[in-house]
Amino acid sequence: MALLEVRDLEVHYGMIQAIKGISFDVEEGEVVTLIGANGAGKTTTLHTITGLKKATSGSIMLEGQNLLKTPAHKIVSLGMAHIPEGRRIFPTLSVLQNLKLGAYTRSDKKEIADTIEKIYKRFPRLEERKNQLAGTLSGGEQQMLAMGRALMSQPKIILMDEPSMGLSPLYVSEIFAIIKEISKSGTTVLLVEQNAKKALSIADRAYVLETGKIVMAGEASKMMDDESIKKAYLGE
Repeated sequence: MALLEVRDLEVHYGMIQAIKGISFDVEEGEVVTLIGANGAGKTTTLHTITGLKKATSGSIMLEGQNLLKTPAHKIVSLGMAHIPEGRRIFPTLSVLQNLKLGAYTRSDKKEIADTIEKIYKRFPRLEERKNQLAGTLSGGEQQMLAMGRALMSQPKIILMDEPSMGLSPLYVSEIFAIIKEISKSGTTVLLVEQNAKKALSIADRAYVLETGKIVMAGEASKMMDDESIKKAYLGE
């Protein structure tokens, strides 16, 4: 049994069908990426998995539990975190306050403090700016804060939506190195990313979405060499 199993998922916005019966798995410890053009349904897929969007039909199982029957606010406590597109940090709260909010499903104050220290070791800049308002951070630092906040819930799997969006090339490379590090430390990652080349370079497997359907799936390294992928998504 895969950690996350999506089966025959269909999602509508009114009369428009955004997701057309997709199925995919994410195994424990993997980095799996969904790539595709704007409007392909990548963000809708993540929103449906995390309960922000209601599915029309299908199933989404996390360790055998059907998430479609689980309220969105309870999904975090099952071991899933979501870093949304645009980061969605709380700009008028400090870095530390943002991190603490990420641990709202936990109650042991000592364990929460220990996790904050681990976050600071992974993201030293967050410790340097812990009392700074989150809205005054650079884009790259805000992305690190969004990642740190997600890790505060000690998730088994993190869903990341466009983590490199709007970042300088230097920060993009740093963010992808951090994603790889998060995976190596034992957290599974489902990644939606417009920068297909970077996503494929760190992923174990990939699925290609086109207008709500999965049209290709396989090992990420092999997709990097696929001529149709190069032409459509890698700018080659």
